[in-house]
Order: sequence, then C-alpha cells, then structure tokens
Amino acid sequence: MRNMADKSEKWPENAPGKFYVDNQCIDCDLCRETAPANFTRNEDGGYSYVVKQPENDEELQLCMEAMEGCPVEAIGNDGDE
Repeated sequence: MRNMADKSEKWPENAPGKFYVDNQCIDCDLCRETAPANFTRNEDGGYSYVVKQPENDEELQLCMEAMEGCPVEAIGNDGDE
C-alpha cells in the first residue's frame, strides 16, 4: 500500500514546485475546498492539480492540510523545488 503520492505519476498541469497531485486523484474536491488558491480542477479529466505553489505561510499550511486530508493520498510535497 502506498502512503504518499508518486511524483513519477503526477499530472502534467501541476505548477512546478514542491506540491503536486498524481493520477490517484478521485476528484473529491477536498483540496480545492481546503486550499482554493492552490488547487483547481481539470474539468475534462475530472481531477485536481496544483495551479499555484504556496506563496506564504497561510497557503503552505492549507496545502499541508489538504495533503493530510486527501482520502487517496494523491497529493505530494516532494516535488522539484
């Protein structure tokens, strides 16, 4: 069983940087509700991705909260800086 997102399987739309969403996303909306400035939805594919990396402490905390709350562990924070 995996316990973290896989950066080799992240969506190409993810903004470059530490946080990303991989192909395990089930489009549950939790990350978009938790950190709406940082996550958005691919309408055609039905999944979330990182539209903007966190730019301050508040956004960073919200991204961490979204990652910890993700029911399928599709959010990672070990991407390329």
